[in-house]
Amino acid sequence: MDLVPVLEEPLKKVLGPPTAKVMAEHLGLHTVGDLLHHYPRRYAERGELTRLAELPLDEHVTVVAQVATARVLRFNGGSGQRLEVTITDGSGQLQLVFFGRGIHKPHKDLLPGTRAMFAGKVGVFNRKMQLAHPAYQLLTADSSEDAAETVGSWAGALLPIYPATAKLESWKIAKAVDLVLPSAREAVDPLPESLREGRGLVPLTEALLKIHRPGTKADIADARARLKWDEAFVLQVALARRRFADTQLSAAPRVAKPDGLLTAFDEKLPFTLTDGQQKVSKEIFDDLATEHPMHRLLQGEVGSGKTMVALRAMLAVVDAGGQAAMLAPTEVLAQQHHRSITEMMGELAQGGMLGGAEHSTKVVLLTGSMGTAARKQALLDLVTGEAGLVIGTHALIEDKVHFHDLGLVVVDEQHRFGVEQRDALRSKGKQPPHLLVMTATPIPRTVAMTVFGDLETSVLDQLPAGRSPIASHVVPAADKPHFLARAWERVREEVGKGHQAYVVCPRIGDDEDEKPKKGGKNAAKKQSAEDEAEKRPPLAVLAVAEELAHGPLQGLRVEVLHGRMHPDDKDAVMRRFAAGETDVLVATTVIEVGVNVPNATAMVIMDADRFGVSQLHQLRGRVGRGAAPGLCLLVTDMPEAGPARARLGAVASTLDGFELSRIDLEQRREGDVLGQAQSGVRSSLRMLAVIEDEEIIAEAREEATRVVTADPELAGLPGLRTALDALLDEEREQYLDKG
Repeated sequence: MDLVPVLEEPLKKVLGPPTAKVMAEHLGLHTVGDLLHHYPRRYAERGELTRLAELPLDEHVTVVAQVATARVLRFNGGSGQRLEVTITDGSGQLQLVFFGRGIHKPHKDLLPGTRAMFAGKVGVFNRKMQLAHPAYQLLTADSSEDAAETVGSWAGALLPIYPATAKLESWKIAKAVDLVLPSAREAVDPLPESLREGRGLVPLTEALLKIHRPGTKADIADARARLKWDEAFVLQVALARRRFADTQLSAAPRVAKPDGLLTAFDEKLPFTLTDGQQKVSKEIFDDLATEHPMHRLLQGEVGSGKTMVALRAMLAVVDAGGQAAMLAPTEVLAQQHHRSITEMMGELAQGGMLGGAEHSTKVVLLTGSMGTAARKQALLDLVTGEAGLVIGTHALIEDKVHFHDLGLVVVDEQHRFGVEQRDALRSKGKQPPHLLVMTATPIPRTVAMTVFGDLETSVLDQLPAGRSPIASHVVPAADKPHFLARAWERVREEVGKGHQAYVVCPRIGDDEDEKPKKGGKNAAKKQSAEDEAEKRPPLAVLAVAEELAHGPLQGLRVEVLHGRMHPDDKDAVMRRFAAGETDVLVATTVIEVGVNVPNATAMVIMDADRFGVSQLHQLRGRVGRGAAPGLCLLVTDMPEAGPARARLGAVASTLDGFELSRIDLEQRREGDVLGQAQSGVRSSLRMLAVIEDEEIIAEAREEATRVVTADPELAGLPGLRTALDALLDEEREQYLDKG
C-alpha cells in the first residue's frame, strides 16, 4: 500500500524462488510490501491453547494444543500401521492421524504432555473431527535445532497465527516475515500528519512492527487501530477523487417538460407512488437538472418499486429530448423489463404507430439473439431518435450501436457489469450521459460507502401498498421427510386456489461436466451425515421437474426454465407462466431478479443451503407480489446444528433485506462479499471489517472528501499518492468499478 523501492523488492530475491512461488500462487503475495501487509489472523499466548471445539470443517487451520495420547495401530493383517494422536485444549479434543512411513518422526516427537502448533485441513472420520498428516512445530525447548529456533524466533509472549495454506504453514510465514520486518522502516506513511496526530494513531512503521511481533495485547490494539485507518482512508481518497473528477465533467441538463410524457404516464398510473418513491425521484430529478453527470446508486428492498422510479427518470429524459437506455444482465431480465415497461406505458409506448398517444415514444428491445430484421430496425430506431427508450443486454454496447442523443444510462444489477461495459455505454453519448445504477440486493451503509463509494446513494426501504406478507419456513428434508411431503401438498393447495408456484434448484442437470466425481471404494463409508449432504451433487431442474410431474405434483402443469435454453424458448415459458397457463415453474436462479408474476404465491427452494443469504432473499421476493400472501419453503438436508441451518433460520426469521445483508456479511468471509461486489477490494481490505468498523469508514470518508477538495492532485501528500498507486496498480486497474 505504501510501496517504495525496498518494499517493491520481489520476494524471490529475499526468500528464494521456491518459497516465493508458493506465496505468490497460494497467498497472492509478490513483494516485500505485500508480505508486510499479510497480517496475523490471531495470536496465541504461550501458555494458552486453541479452542478445538470450534474449528471449522474443511478449512485449513493452525492450532496450539497439547498431546494427550499417542498410539500406533496396525491394520491390513498387520502389514499397515497408523499413528493416532489425540490433542486437547482442556475443553475439547482433536484426533491427528499419520500413516505408513510418515509415522516415525511424529511418533518420536509427539509424546503425551508435548505442546506444539499443528496445521492442516479439518476433516471428519467416523463422526470425529481430525487432521490427517498435519504439519507441526514443537513449542517445547529441547535440544532439537527446530525447537530452539522456534523459541528463538518467537521470544515474545504472543505467537502470531498467520492466514496460511497447506503448502506453507503459519510458522514458516512467521520466519519469512522476520526476514522482511527490518524493511518496515522504509514504509512511507500515507496519512497526513495532522490526521494521524489528531486521532492519536501510531506511525506506520511502528504499527507494522507491532502487528507482526507484539509484546503485549495493547501493541496489537495500537497496530490494528492504525492499519484500519490506512485501509479506510486510502480507499476513500480513491473514491473521493473519482467523485471529484465526475463533478468536473459537463453533461446536458435533462428537465421534464410540464404536461409531457412523464405527466401523461403519471396520470394513467392505477396507484399512487409511495413516499419513498417520491423522495428518491426528487433526488434523481434534481441530479438530472444539473450540468454535471448524475452518478447515483438506487438500492432498495426486493419489490420496493425501483423499476418504476427508474422508468420515470427515463421518461423525464425523453421529455427533455434525449434517449434513455436500460442495461440488464440477462436476456430473460431484459425481455421481462421490456414487457413490463411497455405494459405499464400502454399507448405511450407506441410512438410513431397507429393508436399511439399524443405524447408517446418507441420502446425497443436489443439483445444478442434477436433476428437480423428486428435488430436492424432497432438499430435504426436508436440512431434516428425514433426510440426514446431502449432496454437491452451487453448487445447495447457493441460498436455498431449508435444513439441519436443518449441522456441517461440505467444499469440494473451493477455487480454483473465491469467498468469497460459501463464506460462503453457512457461513451455513446455526445456528452457523458447521466448514470443510475440499480441494485436489488440491499447493502449495509458501510458496504455501500466502501464498494459503491463513487456514487451518491438513494435508498428505497418502503414496500408499495398491495404487497402481501411472505411466510418463510425451513423444511429439514433429511430429519423429517414428511415435512417435504407436506411442502408439495401446500403447493397443490395454492394451485387449487388458482395460484402458481416456483420450485428453484441450484443446477440444470443435463451436462456431463456437472456429474459428481466418484470417490474411492471406501469414500461412502467415510462420510458423515454432514459430509453426505455437502458431497451429494446439488439437485437439478430437469430431474426434479420430472420427479414432481410424475410424483407429488402429478396432474399439474409443470414447466422448466434455465439459462441454457434458447432465448425464444425462455421467453415463451415466461409468457405462459405470466399468463397463468403453467401451474409450477421449476427453474434455476434465472428467476432471481426482476421476474414479476403477481399470481405466483408459493416458492420451494431445493438445497436452499447451497444459496447465499442475499440470493435466497432475492428469490423469495418473486412471491407475495399480489393480493394473496406468499409462502417460501427452504428445503435442506443439512443437520440442525450446522452453520448452514443457522443461515437458513436467519432468512426465515426476517423479511428485512438490510438486516439480512448484515447477517450475510457477518457470517461469510468479508473478502467473499466485497470480492464478489468488486474485485480488488478483497486484496486491499486486510484489517478493516466493514460492519464492525462503520465509524472508521464514515469518518475516513469525511476526511478523504476534505483532503481531496483542498488538494485534488494530492501534490502536498506524496506518501498518500504512493499508497494510492499501490492500491490501484495495473493488476487492480480501475478496480473501483469492476463488477
